[in-house]
Amino acid sequence: SIQGPTGGGKSTLLQMLGGLDRPSSGSIKLGGQTIETLGDTALAGVRAEKIGFIFQNYNLIPTLTALENVEMALVPLGLSAEERTAKALAALGAVQLSERASHLPSELSGGQQQRVAIARAIVKEPAVLLADEPTGNLDEATRDEIIQVLEGLWKDKGITLIIVTHDTYVAKRAKTHLRIEAGKVKVTKAA
Repeated sequence: SIQGPTGGGKSTLLQMLGGLDRPSSGSIKLGGQTIETLGDTALAGVRAEKIGFIFQNYNLIPTLTALENVEMALVPLGLSAEERTAKALAALGAVQLSERASHLPSELSGGQQQRVAIARAIVKEPAVLLADEPTGNLDEATRDEIIQVLEGLWKDKGITLIIVTHDTYVAKRAKTHLRIEAGKVKVTKAA
């Protein structure tokens, strides 16, 4: 988990880890590959294949169904339409949302929209899942459901999960905690 004051660099760190921003110094390695030195095309390939993103505001396309939103993550991988649909349905099933596959985002609750966003992030079976305040807009019960889904992915599929959160309850569930304050990073391990 990553915590710290608003404007302290948490989301910027997450964007650098995901290859969306490049660091001004230092390096970021994923699977032994230094990603900040990659060209744009190669970096886009790494993001498409190895990194999943979950955002606080879901970033779903409002005119696409839940299924279509999840399938969109697979388009860069060059899969057939049938393969995309099968994988997207499986990902929706993994977040207990199969029955809502044909619904638009406006027809889903906030928790269901976040589950679609999680399904979209995991459908390509990434090595790393980056989550920026994934429970920030949710009530406590829905937050707990979403965290259980994310923990299950981490434990069952071995996905590296990095989560930015202001919620101490969520942060304390992580095995490693980063706290960013005044440009300094403090790392602690859970007991």
